Amino acid sequence: MKRDARKHELEKLGREVERLRLLARPEFPAQDLERLRTEVSQLRHEFYDHMGAWQRTLLARHPQRPYMMDYVRLLFEDFHELHGDRAYGDDPAMIAGFAKYHGRPVAVIGQQKGRDTKQRVALNFGQAKPEGYRKALRVMQLAAKFGRPVFYVCGYAGGVSGNRRRRARTGRGHRAQSSRNGAAARSHRCDDHGRGGLGRRAGDCRGDRVNMLENSVYSVISPEGCASILWRDSAKAEMAAEALKITARDLSQLGIIDEIVPEPEGGAHLDHEGSAALLDPVLDRSLRDLLALTPRALLEQRYEKFRRMGSSSNRFKAERYSRRE
Repeated sequence: MKRDARKHELEKLGREVERLRLLARPEFPAQDLERLRTEVSQLRHEFYDHMGAWQRTLLARHPQRPYMMDYVRLLFEDFHELHGDRAYGDDPAMIAGFAKYHGRPVAVIGQQKGRDTKQRVALNFGQAKPEGYRKALRVMQLAAKFGRPVFYVCGYAGGVSGNRRRRARTGRGHRAQSSRNGAAARSHRCDDHGRGGLGRRAGDCRGDRVNMLENSVYSVISPEGCASILWRDSAKAEMAAEALKITARDLSQLGIIDEIVPEPEGGAHLDHEGSAALLDPVLDRSLRDLLALTPRALLEQRYEKFRRMGSSSNRFKAERYSRRE
């Protein structure tokens, strides 16, 4: 609560400085205004650098965070979206297609939430259905056929489970399809980034390189869901967020992700163009490194990567328990 109050005070101070800049008069020295702006910048940097897991979770859920199509617009060229799964229908929450990245043909897949209520309802709040996963799988298979790397923008809070009887009747099983997509992601050259969660739905975000934005989170369950299961109280979400180790810094220490992508001052939601500019060199470097490897070397590297994940996690747990003792 104290951090939230401090955040509101910081935002209020920033607005006041901006108002003074717009209303600056000759009697108000320019150096004083610049000094205030520098102090606000330092306070903001200190605040965001020491945020806890729960605060970063709330920031990752900010409605103005850049989504799939924002990055497509800022980083890729000649994007052509493909629709439908060739089995049931099209899912607008899952965006998939082909584009060019720095002149190279690539495939791009990800979720789109929408900004306002109308868009979010139309896109099902970014929660993909089985047909959406089948569409993503179709694009992965096409990319494998034509030798195109896959960029997966993982930015969703889970998928729709639906009614179990209806799923069995229609053959729209969500778990089976998301598992197939995870297997396809493991067997193809791809690069992920963003925020993902909820069990098997996070399985799509498995690739040769997994990069996370500085204020994003990556988990198999939401902090509220974890708190409801462990303590029967979703109000303990902040405690659960710390225990889950879902921030980019925690996951980097555990060896789950490859690199942390910095964000503009104050967060990516304040500057989409700046966030894309910081992400671009990371993606370009990752893609160059992967293209330099043979398919066999990629598979061996990927196997070793996932084998190391379990050992690093166990080592982290052992160190934590030893510190408690």
